[in-house]
Amino acid sequence: MERIQTEAQYNELIQGDGITVIKYDATWCPDCKTLDKFIPDIMAKHPDKKFYALDVEQLENVSSQNDVRGIPSLLVYKDGKKIAHLHSKFAKTPGEVSEYLETLESKN
Repeated sequence: MERIQTEAQYNELIQGDGITVIKYDATWCPDCKTLDKFIPDIMAKHPDKKFYALDVEQLENVSSQNDVRGIPSLLVYKDGKKIAHLHSKFAKTPGEVSEYLETLESKN
């Protein structure tokens, strides 16, 4: 999963066509490392979405603008707007993340 390095890169990616999913994380976060173990399988099941990662400590301004208060969090963007936010307490198992993405699809 490509890691977003700058605020400009973030702004460009969320403006892209289709749905963009950004995983907000930090290097020290144990729950983030757990999510990293199963997110590749979930990404493979959702080839229609673009997935990226963003370190909340490197891009604090972006995290703050998006109300990220816990990690890992998965935020979903479409046409430059945040359309969904899976908070950290609900992003701990493959089932929770899969169900979130499937529910999102039914809304579109």
